Amino acid sequence: MSESHLDRREFIRLGAAVTAAGLIPRDFLASPAPALQIEEAGVADLAQRMASGELNARGLAELYLQRIDSIDRGGPRINCVLETNPEALDIAERLDAERKAGKVRGPMHGIPVLVKDNVGTADRMQTTAGSLALVDARPSQDSHIVARMREAGCVILGKTNLSEWANFRSTHSISGWSGRGGLCRNPYALDRNTSGSSSGSGGAGSAALATVTVGTETDGSIVSPASSCGLVGLKPTIGLVSRAGIIPISRTQDTAGPMTRSVADAAALLTVLAGSDPRDSYTARADVQRSRDYTAFLKNEKLTGVRIGVVRERLMGYNTHTDKVGEDCIKALQELGAVIVDNVKPPAALASDLGSAEFEVMLYEYKADLEAWFAGVSGAQVKTLADLIAFNDRNKEREMPYFGQEILAMAAAKGPLTTPAYKTALAKCRRLARTEGIDAMLTAHRLDALFAPTGTPAWVTDLVNGDSVGGGSSTLAAVAGYPHITVPGGFAMGLPVGVSFFGRAWSEPVLLRIAYAFEQSTKARKAPKYLPTAAV
Repeated sequence: MSESHLDRREFIRLGAAVTAAGLIPRDFLASPAPALQIEEAGVADLAQRMASGELNARGLAELYLQRIDSIDRGGPRINCVLETNPEALDIAERLDAERKAGKVRGPMHGIPVLVKDNVGTADRMQTTAGSLALVDARPSQDSHIVARMREAGCVILGKTNLSEWANFRSTHSISGWSGRGGLCRNPYALDRNTSGSSSGSGGAGSAALATVTVGTETDGSIVSPASSCGLVGLKPTIGLVSRAGIIPISRTQDTAGPMTRSVADAAALLTVLAGSDPRDSYTARADVQRSRDYTAFLKNEKLTGVRIGVVRERLMGYNTHTDKVGEDCIKALQELGAVIVDNVKPPAALASDLGSAEFEVMLYEYKADLEAWFAGVSGAQVKTLADLIAFNDRNKEREMPYFGQEILAMAAAKGPLTTPAYKTALAKCRRLARTEGIDAMLTAHRLDALFAPTGTPAWVTDLVNGDSVGGGSSTLAAVAGYPHITVPGGFAMGLPVGVSFFGRAWSEPVLLRIAYAFEQSTKARKAPKYLPTAAV
C-alpha cells in the first residue's frame, strides 16, 4: 500500500474521531484549504495551526500515536518505536490549558518529539539503550535535553528503537537491532537497513511518527541514519548540547542532535537542545557560543561567495550511486553561487591512523563513562561491563542470536583514563582531525565549510553477516568534535542519499545557512512509500 493511500484514509478516519472529541474544529477538517498533511508537517506550520486554534496539542499527539499504531506496529511494521509515553496525552492537555490561559512557552509548545532510548527520562518510560539488562533501571532525573524540551513545551511522545548500546557491542553488529526492540526497517524499502545507531529515530522521523526526533552520535549515528532515511541530521559541536543523563560511549565524541524532515525543524529543535549544563563540564561555553534562535540563519537566498571545499579523497569513490548524487549536488551548489574548491585533501594519516586511534579512545572512555552511568541509576541489573558481559552470556538466546559482544570484552580489559596509551591516542585524534584535518583544510583554502556525500544508499539487512556500510564522511567531524549536517541530496533506485557539510567548532549557523539554501533549491526529499525492496 502506498503511503499516500494509507495517509488519506487514516486522516479521514482520524479526523472524524478527533472532531467528535472536540479537539479540532469541524470547519478546519471540512475545509480543503488548511488540510493537515501530517506526513510532512513541520514545527512552524503546526505551531501556527495551534496558535490559530485550528489544532491543539492533544489532537496532534493523538494523530501521531494513531500513526505509530498504523505504520510502526501495523501495516508496514517498521518497528522504530520501542514504546509510547503513557503520559503523553495528559502532558498535551496541560499544554493546551496553558495556551488557553495565555502562556505559550515558545515555538515548540505542543510539538510531539520522539527520543532515542539511550536518552534518560525520569518518567514511566524505560531508558535501556535497547538492552534487556537495563529493563526497569530508572534514572533519578531527566537528561538535560529532555528537561529542556519539556520546559520548551515539547510533548515527549515515546522512545525510539536503536542499535543496542548505540552500536558499540560487536564488530559484526546489525544496525537497527536491539535485544529489547528487535529490528528496525527502512521506510523506503523494508528489507533495507536504517543504519546506526539512531536507527529508530531515523525511521520514525522519515515516516512522520512525530514532528521531530532526537538521535545521538559518537561517529555517524545521527548523520548516517538520517542519510539512509531521507532526513536532515545535525550533529552539533561537542559541548553545545549536554550529554548528562544520556547512556554514554565517549565523553569526547558523544552528542545528541536533531533528526528532522527539514532544515528549519532541525534549527528549531537545536535552539531548544543547546545550552550549558553544570552536569556536563564540556558545555561550559555553550551559553556563550549558542544562538538564541538558530532559525534566524535560514534565508532562502543564494550562496554567492560562500566557499565550499569538496573532499574527494577517501570520502568519495566508494560507491557509484553515492558519487552520482554528490556530483549533482556540487552542480546545484555552483548554481546557487557557491565557490567550489574541488578535491581538498584530508590528512594523509586519515585512513591509516585516525580510525585505530579513535577506536582506542572509545574503548577506554566507554568503560569509564558507562560504569559511571550504571552507578547513577536505580534498579539496574548490571553495575560494570563485566556484569553486562555476564548478563548477555546468560541470555544468549535473546541478546546474542545474531552477533556477539567482542567490543564489550575489549573495553572491559582497558584501564583508567590516566593510562598513557589512552592519552596518546586522544592526542593523536585531536591532532589529525582538528589541527591537521578540518582546521588545516579550511584555513589553507579560506573555506566556509567542507562537502562530501554522507554515505551509501541503505544496504540490505543481513542477519547472517552483519552490516555492509561501504563508506561515509562522518569520522573527521566526529573525532574533531565539530558540527556536521546532512541534507537529502538525491536518490538511487528509490533509496535516499544525503550530502554533508561540516566545519569548525561552533559553526552551526554557517552550516545551517548553507544547508537551508541547498535544501530550498533542490527540494530533494520525498516521503517514503514502504516498498518491500528497492526499486531496481
